[in-house]
Amino acid sequence: MTSKLPPTPAHLDRRAREFWRRVSRTYVLEVHQLELLRRACELMDVADRAGSILKVEGLTVIDRFNQVKAHPAVEIQRQAILALARVLRELNLDVGVPDSRPPTLGYGG
Repeated sequence: MTSKLPPTPAHLDRRAREFWRRVSRTYVLEVHQLELLRRACELMDVADRAGSILKVEGLTVIDRFNQVKAHPAVEIQRQAILALARVLRELNLDVGVPDSRPPTLGYGG
């Protein structure tokens, strides 16, 4: 018996659609996980769009006081990447992969 793959959300950009397809082909996801996957793909789009803006406009802007400050897209991209990492961690797709963090020191207690 083959399970039907969930449809790829049409509003996603190419890279996010490819990610959706790759994940949905590899894992059997429940409804709440599909919602998390959709959110992850949307966050990927936001981060990519902000990155595209930064490539064109640069990392800094001049404010009304003629001072150099970070382009607003820098913060948008940073927040999207952080949120994406959290959502991907919540999806827990790599269950068999050991924790990549170094072991903690056991100090007894």
